[in-house]
Amino acid sequence: MAGMGAAEVAELLGRVPVFSTLVPRDLERIANLAVPRWFEPGEVVFREGDASDTCYVVREGHAHAIHEHADGRTITLARFGPGDIFGELAMFEDELRSATVEAVEPLSVVGVLGPDMRRLMAGNAEISMRLVIALGRRLRETNERLKRQSFQTVQSRVAVALSELVAQEIAEHSSESDDVLVTATQNDLAQLAGSSRESASRFLAVLERAGVISQGRGRLVVHDPEALKQYVY
Repeated sequence: MAGMGAAEVAELLGRVPVFSTLVPRDLERIANLAVPRWFEPGEVVFREGDASDTCYVVREGHAHAIHEHADGRTITLARFGPGDIFGELAMFEDELRSATVEAVEPLSVVGVLGPDMRRLMAGNAEISMRLVIALGRRLRETNERLKRQSFQTVQSRVAVALSELVAQEIAEHSSESDDVLVTATQNDLAQLAGSSRESASRFLAVLERAGVISQGRGRLVVHDPEALKQYVY
């Protein structure tokens, strides 16, 4: 791969939960199928309704998955950073994309073509079994999260969404400072929490008055990540 060696790609894949059950030899096999891709901020990786033929793992930068309603509204479904995978169902079948994914900043990814991955799995039952186990685990975790959200207040859901973004930022940019800059907008945060922007904004104002966060000109800085746990119930 141009700009990345197979060993580096295999190490990146090993950090992805979907591939985490694979042994190094199998990660190397997948790495040899991967190709690098780069996208500029605002550039679309794929659109909702497109044929799905490639899955992607983020190397650098961030992207988000969005869904556009018929009335013109757009909601953010998920955010992806280094080590995250999206479009993974393309490894198993050629279905239409369920959401649009676009870069929110300069984005470097590695892509694996679905047909290549299926040929590899057809010749190696162990890889297929481990991938199915990992995807099943991910599905269970998603279902558990959705069940928790159904019983949570808006305040709790926003606190959880913000905590997850903080954890992502800390994992990507290790720092001795307690302050964590979150790149998501208020609107992104509200959509990730399944709330209105107004409700999320009111709760963020509460956090700001408590000194937990500060906001300004598209910036959201969390000063006390641990304090967010007090608002989750």
